[in-house]
Amino acid sequence: MRLEQNVGNLDKVIRSILGGLLVGLGFYESAWWLIVAGLVMALTAILGRCGLYYLFGISTCKRAERR
Repeated sequence: MRLEQNVGNLDKVIRSILGGLLVGLGFYESAWWLIVAGLVMALTAILGRCGLYYLFGISTCKRAERR
């Protein structure tokens, strides 16, 4: 089963920035859960797919952006 992209360009930028900040803060504070949360956000930005968006039927991706 191939899942459609559901994360739009603006959403990807926001997730990338927040993910990087969370990873950096996690290393600074030695908090593994912040590092994991940041990596998950960065991964969803890279892949363009978010599992929670699928569960709730949300998509921030325009039709032309979907692959």
